[in-house]
Amino acid sequence: MHEHHHASAHILCPQCDLLVKIPTLENGRKAACPRCGTTLTTQWDEPRQRPSAYALVALFMLLLSNLFPFVNMKVAGVTSEVDLLEIPGVMFSEDYASLGTFFLVFVQCVPTFCLIAVLLLVNRVPLPAALKRGMARVLFDLKSWGMAEIFLAGVLVSFVKLMAYGDIGVGTSFPAWCFFCLLQLRAFQCVDRRWLWDDIAPAPRIERAFQTGVPGIRQGLRSCPCCTAILPAEQKRCPRCHTVGYVRRKNSLQWTMALLITAILLYLPANILPIMITSLLGDEMPSTIMAGVILLWSDGSYPVALVIFIASIMVPTLKMIAIAWLCWDAKGHGKRRDSERMHLIYEIVEFVGRWSMIDVFVIAVLSALVRMGALMNIYPAWGAVLFAMVVIITMFAAMTFDPRLSWDREPDVNHEESSEHGKN
Repeated sequence: MHEHHHASAHILCPQCDLLVKIPTLENGRKAACPRCGTTLTTQWDEPRQRPSAYALVALFMLLLSNLFPFVNMKVAGVTSEVDLLEIPGVMFSEDYASLGTFFLVFVQCVPTFCLIAVLLLVNRVPLPAALKRGMARVLFDLKSWGMAEIFLAGVLVSFVKLMAYGDIGVGTSFPAWCFFCLLQLRAFQCVDRRWLWDDIAPAPRIERAFQTGVPGIRQGLRSCPCCTAILPAEQKRCPRCHTVGYVRRKNSLQWTMALLITAILLYLPANILPIMITSLLGDEMPSTIMAGVILLWSDGSYPVALVIFIASIMVPTLKMIAIAWLCWDAKGHGKRRDSERMHLIYEIVEFVGRWSMIDVFVIAVLSALVRMGALMNIYPAWGAVLFAMVVIITMFAAMTFDPRLSWDREPDVNHEESSEHGKN
């Protein structure tokens, strides 16, 4: 059945391009794509108060986290204490400004900006329309780059590594940081992209006939990658958020493959070169990623050794293989009707990519905390910088890949309305 309908009642799935009619949702329920299962929108009760409360308390916890000592270590009567802002300071003082910048940007600045943006946008604070649009665009682009919880996991791994050398303690700000990690994740979860953009400005109307259950590309329609508005395929600029877009991401496979090859070239030296240097009573001992895993395993820290091995060795390797496989399939070499498997691989690649940064944050914590004069010191090394670059480049590679390419070879099957999922 063809319809002329207000566009906000419909959405093009960002993962498989299916045109879906959104049903009336009760509070606490979400609509999912009937073809690929992607969550399209969530209906929250109290959509302003809930994220505002989480964001405000999260920002307060972040402030507390930076005011007091974070962790401490005692070795042979010598005590070392560090707060959060000292960690990038040590990186800069050791001429590893890139690692210090990664920490400041991904762990502190990105979550802070995103939480402030949530407060301003959700509560309709009077701002120029262009500024609101810009903040919303940056919010949804940046929130997946916040790595506060990954840093927390890195701190816990650091504790295990340091227990062999001395007594480890947590400072006043450590519990505050744990609360901050949980609250900021919850604040972002409670902001629905489609609802927020409808709140900023109404979605543009589609004046042509369209059919639900059929991909947009086969109806001359495209989805705005930023605000989810449905637009004519030939319209390059979205009238609501002013984002320039195309029916499919421009040169998606070429960009993805170029970034993937760059990551592979950096991954080899990142595993061969030392990621940190331990100075113990004047003796310097360089350590690679694999050497660290072997040392933890030999010390009996099997779970931690396994976590580091999976996050730093297995995940980057499998992620690069998976991205190459996705590109190969999107070029038309895979089997037809294999799109569901490709979609699952893409979702896993997107989810696990950031967690490989755990080893970089372990080095940051160790370098800042282990400052014991002539007794013991830990320094970052070039392998850590290269490894961080590998993680960031593979994240960009996953972002530039267009998952809809995997679905374009599927035969035409008319799907029902979106499925409705239970309470969150």
